[in-house]
Amino acid sequence: MADAVTLTCTWGRSPMTVTGAPQVAYLLVEATPVAAPSVPVPLNFCLVLDRSGSMQGAKLESMKAATRHVIETLTDQDIVSIVIFDDTVQTLVPATLAADRGALLAAVNTISESGGTAMSLGMQSGQIELQKNIGPDRLSHMLLLTDGQTWGDEEVCRSIAKSLGQVDARITALGLGAEWNEQLLDDLAEFTEGNSDYIADPNQIGAFFQRAVRSAQGTAATDARLLLRLVREATPRAVYRATPTITNLGYQPIGENEVAVRLGDLVFGQTASVVLDLMLPGRAVGSFRIVQAELHVAPVGAEREQVVKQDVLLTFSADSTAAYEPRVMNLVEKVTAFKLQTRALAEAELGNTSGATQKLRAAATRLLDLGELDLAEKTLQHADQLEQGAKLSAETQKELKYATRRLTQKFEE
Repeated sequence: MADAVTLTCTWGRSPMTVTGAPQVAYLLVEATPVAAPSVPVPLNFCLVLDRSGSMQGAKLESMKAATRHVIETLTDQDIVSIVIFDDTVQTLVPATLAADRGALLAAVNTISESGGTAMSLGMQSGQIELQKNIGPDRLSHMLLLTDGQTWGDEEVCRSIAKSLGQVDARITALGLGAEWNEQLLDDLAEFTEGNSDYIADPNQIGAFFQRAVRSAQGTAATDARLLLRLVREATPRAVYRATPTITNLGYQPIGENEVAVRLGDLVFGQTASVVLDLMLPGRAVGSFRIVQAELHVAPVGAEREQVVKQDVLLTFSADSTAAYEPRVMNLVEKVTAFKLQTRALAEAELGNTSGATQKLRAAATRLLDLGELDLAEKTLQHADQLEQGAKLSAETQKELKYATRRLTQKFEE
């Protein structure tokens, strides 16, 4: 059986110069689905939507329009459910086939704003609807949208997400505006190997909803896991997702020289890639195996898991001429900008203005070098504000965090 996913490993610099001492090396590991599933697995898709009073006006109308577009995008074989919540909850559309679009669209048109925000109620009802059709014959996804803080039930929300993650249901958690809890939404996504993101403008809701449903429909493999066996004395310093968005994956130590990274679902038309920051031992002149990469995936529609292996060799030369791979190093620079922004926001939260300002300026320099002029300018402006004694607003923090996370993503409006 042909591999459903290709595994490609590329060094940021090759050959490396022989120094006789340990040195830093970057390795890009890419997993790319070969083809879309011949018979796409239908979806079990639940929308959990905030209709609290703060959603009135343009927010609500854009959310309803985006939801209508999702319904039109689903196939007749997909199952859809819609839950709306404020400080109460209503299952607007119990789980049903998406064939009767007229009835579904009519239901969406009845949504109006009311009340406060109790997100756990919406998630609980959404979980009930998803559980009716969870199984290997469908891909289960929850699309969650909120524009506000949920009070006192954050741990309940996290518990629901963990339960959904255990049955391979994914959450796409979207925060609209500046007043929602980003750590909570990030956790909900992480617990289910899903995604979280920031929507600054209500007019963008449709684009984010479409990205979520198209990614679900394009799922080519699930539960992708990367196992890396390193040579003795080679040390992993950090592992970051590079595409489709930048994330600090961390890594799970298995043995002294083995690490594992979870990649989640792989989508046709997208490459899931990670950047490994490694400290390599000194080597003589020659070519050596440094890493053995092993990718485990469950192709959609296949009966068995597939394993793709690759021995990753690296050449060491006495020639001191640098031989950098521009594509890899560009991703490394974007990951570095993300790391600096993340650390700067953490420093600002702790009140370390000097450290935060320094890291923001360093991030801005990287962004300028990358040609990200608008983001670099905003980053410098925020560094100036901090230096002058002003605090970063919730909106500014979200803008910086999620904009740098998307540095490797081409987002289509």
